[in-house]
Amino acid sequence: MTYDIIVIGGGPGGYVAAIRAAQLGFRTAVVEREHLGGICLNWGCIPAKALLRSAEILHYAEHASAYGLKLEGKVTPDAAAIVKRSRQISAQLNNGVGFLMKKNKIDVIWGEAFIAKAGEVRVSAPKKPAEQPQTPPPKGTLGEGTYAAKHIVVATGARPRALPGLEPDGRLIWTYFEAMKPERLPKSLIVMGSGAIGVEFASFYRAMGAEVTLVEVLPQIMPVEDAEIAAHARKRFAKGGIKVFTSTKVTKVAKGADSVTATLEDDKGRTETVTAERMISAVGVVGNVENLGLEALGVKIERGAIVTDGLGRTTVPGVYAIGDVAGPPMLAHKAEHEGVICVETIKGLHTHAMDPLMIPGCTFCSPQVASVGLTEEKAKAAGYKVKVGRFPFVGNGKAIALGEPDGLVKTVFDAATGKLLGAHLVGAEVTELIQGFVVAMNCETTEEELIHTVFPHPTLSETMHESVLDAYGRVIHV
Repeated sequence: MTYDIIVIGGGPGGYVAAIRAAQLGFRTAVVEREHLGGICLNWGCIPAKALLRSAEILHYAEHASAYGLKLEGKVTPDAAAIVKRSRQISAQLNNGVGFLMKKNKIDVIWGEAFIAKAGEVRVSAPKKPAEQPQTPPPKGTLGEGTYAAKHIVVATGARPRALPGLEPDGRLIWTYFEAMKPERLPKSLIVMGSGAIGVEFASFYRAMGAEVTLVEVLPQIMPVEDAEIAAHARKRFAKGGIKVFTSTKVTKVAKGADSVTATLEDDKGRTETVTAERMISAVGVVGNVENLGLEALGVKIERGAIVTDGLGRTTVPGVYAIGDVAGPPMLAHKAEHEGVICVETIKGLHTHAMDPLMIPGCTFCSPQVASVGLTEEKAKAAGYKVKVGRFPFVGNGKAIALGEPDGLVKTVFDAATGKLLGAHLVGAEVTELIQGFVVAMNCETTEEELIHTVFPHPTLSETMHESVLDAYGRVIHV
């Protein structure tokens, strides 16, 4: 069977690329071995947000008196019900992706893909990933065989990274797969790694009542974030009962019958041990570049990622790569946008490479953290003379009314031009607020335009306006 475009991988990047290809008139197919919607929809972004929503509701129930409410009896988490709700949400969206494939007349080919040569994809029976349950192929999908396409888009995503000697075993040491569907809630937990995955699970399990220890090898938790914002988040974590170690690595893990004892070593060589019922390994992800035939084709791979030209094109004509497998930042929304850019480039439309500084990052821990652009430190390192504005949530009426006065908005401007270089937020609902700054940066908005923009009252978005005003000595409510 012959197609114009075959996309290998049905995650956010892959299925969006396929839909855009179909919209542009290409005969399109998607090869998927396990789940339409990929890790994000089935084991990452979406089900994790469902878990965190349960944690948020529990938190408010436990603090109902702060809002003038009385709850009779104790509110307790039900692990099975929480996980069931999360899985149902994933299943609903998984079915939705299947519907979109049918709506756009995109063939789904179920199995493992191998690029035998440019223009040819061989599909074999899917192998069950060790950490995931096997999923039967959706009705109407194609299967094993050889398929031809002028253009092949690799969108195979990524998997959890494992450190030598500290590999997850699925029982005592978890990846996000096991952490997403615990049979019971552990009473104590060690989280190794303080990136987005690590701090989100630390927040969830702490809200569920676990004693949580968070370990980060670098001096700062959430290393990609602005140092001031990360420090604010760390204080909130500590206030909430999470024990945080930075400049510290896990050097050894001893497994008991139903517990793990981790040996921690800081940057001065001092050691201590921590025992917990479970440990989560959240030390990053690595691209799924293996067993695709890429090396034999001559596709260039560096540091576990496929090298592209920014428009999805690899070093081999007719072979493209998008999403996590094409390197950081490993974010679903980045993958989706790359898919659109790649397919529109194939069509011959006027496209341009995505600017990494315009890609927002959102972490749904408690408190939430969101950012876009340069941190203050990186802006100065790049040679900018900066103007920095800050506004605390405690100066915002809506935040106080919500009972969420602990947060901060920070903006970084080029002092010479008024260009917005970066925005960094911590606090309630900042993952929704950040897009305002993303739009501003994409539209090349200056500080003058932001200052004269009317923000609605009473809203959390007013903190964004006040931060801009503060950068230029015009802040009102502090």
